[in-house]
Amino acid sequence: LRCQAAPLPRSCHGWQASTKSGSLSYILPCNRLPVQLMSQVRVYTSNGQKKNLGSEDANGSNPEETQRKVGTGQDTSNAGQKQSFLKEPIQVKVKAVLKKREYGPKYTQNNFITGVRAINEFCLKSSDLDQLRKIKRRSPHDDTETFTVYLRADVEAKSLEVWGSPEALARERKRRKEAEIKYRENLFRNQRLLREYKEFFGNTKPRSSAAAMFFKGPGKVVMVAICINGLNFFFKLLAWVYTGSASMFSEAIHSLADTCNQALLALGISQSARTPDPSHPYGFTNMRYIASLISGVGIFMMGAGLSWYHGIMGLLHPHPIESLLWAYCILAGSLVSEGATLLVAINEIRRSARAKGLSFYQYVVQSRDPSTNVVLLEDAAAVLSVAVAATCMSLTSLTGNPYYDSVGSLGVGTLLGTVSAFLIYTNTEALLGRSIQPEQLQRLTELLESDPVVRAIHDVKATDMGMSKVRFKAEVDFDGRVVTRSYLEKQDIEQLLQEIQQVKTLEELEAFMLKHGENIIDTLGAEVDRLEKDLKQRNPDVRHVDLEIL
Repeated sequence: LRCQAAPLPRSCHGWQASTKSGSLSYILPCNRLPVQLMSQVRVYTSNGQKKNLGSEDANGSNPEETQRKVGTGQDTSNAGQKQSFLKEPIQVKVKAVLKKREYGPKYTQNNFITGVRAINEFCLKSSDLDQLRKIKRRSPHDDTETFTVYLRADVEAKSLEVWGSPEALARERKRRKEAEIKYRENLFRNQRLLREYKEFFGNTKPRSSAAAMFFKGPGKVVMVAICINGLNFFFKLLAWVYTGSASMFSEAIHSLADTCNQALLALGISQSARTPDPSHPYGFTNMRYIASLISGVGIFMMGAGLSWYHGIMGLLHPHPIESLLWAYCILAGSLVSEGATLLVAINEIRRSARAKGLSFYQYVVQSRDPSTNVVLLEDAAAVLSVAVAATCMSLTSLTGNPYYDSVGSLGVGTLLGTVSAFLIYTNTEALLGRSIQPEQLQRLTELLESDPVVRAIHDVKATDMGMSKVRFKAEVDFDGRVVTRSYLEKQDIEQLLQEIQQVKTLEELEAFMLKHGENIIDTLGAEVDRLEKDLKQRNPDVRHVDLEIL
């Protein structure tokens, strides 16, 4: 461009100062192009009123003034376009948003507290709570519909009124804590004195429920096995002393191991009947599995180990065997007694399996009743070991070769080792918290998914806690529309509509939403309780249900 450009001021808009080279002048573009909008800005608030914001002149500036500010290099067409653009107002819509509330520690004073906690934690009496506001809330327990709670702020204020200051309340809490520790020490001392009194004068209390467990079911089977195996051990021990047979020694050790293990099972049954306490909220039912596991380890170490040892020593250092007539008689008596105990265990397992809808094999493999399973397997092994011992002793008496008797001892030890390995495996699986059967889990899942209030369930876990006790856990996606409709069905719709029509301000809207929002949350909690109750009623094995809300 060849032109004569007038020198521009330094604060130009859009163009830098001209540069002249000979007869050719350049006007360089500026990279800082400020845009000045002189327009009328209209701001609409939530109540629909308009507020005028803008430049000094509400009508905007004319094209001539705009041209003078921009410079002489702009034409009149750009000024006309800018004039039409500046006449259009900018409309800004302001959204009404409720101010976010910061919840501090004081807001927790609105929490509810039960009467028991108020008395224990704030050192109050029951008469002190009579003057406070009582609120009925939905009970988390199955045996009660509602229960009474108190506002924590009221309880704290009442405690300060009773004790005068927080320091006095802290001193009283410390004093009660020391008194509780002293009471526990005295209780332990009194229990020890009571045991000494019972040992000296005898126990005159009526038979407890734990003792009654040994007269029916698995307890009866265990007690019968203890008596029979104890007698078998005594007579087999006499036969071994008389004959010196390795197989008879293995049988005596086998009976001793069975007696000790079944005594351990009896201890596990009595301990499993203990009521739950704060340290063990789910009870002591696993004591049966622990006792059965220790029993399996005892069979392996005492029964199989000693039988293998005696058999190997017989092979290395054989010695002649005396008359085996008495040994045969004792083995015949053991076969009859062990067979009788085996029949008792079989009948008990059949009855229990029929009640659970399982086959005999499934009931044994799943270790539904560990105590009865141990008796069953031990007696089955005892019957087979008697047959093995009798066979090997007969071969020894016919051939005069003592090696057959030692081989019989090794065979009995191998049989006991197999039984102990099975018991250790099944009881370890039960203690690890295995899942229930897929069919049963599918029934529980379908029951939840068929309910209208449930939209979906995720992360389903059902753990067998032992002794026909199942713990069920699932994350439930509830349908909020169904929950809200369930709440509305219990409300007076016309009165609710009138409340809605009376809402005019944000404060009234907030109070309305808080009131009904809390009630809807209570309705959701009631739906959770209903689902848990349905699961327990339709599946008696389900004792603990944990439903988490997504």
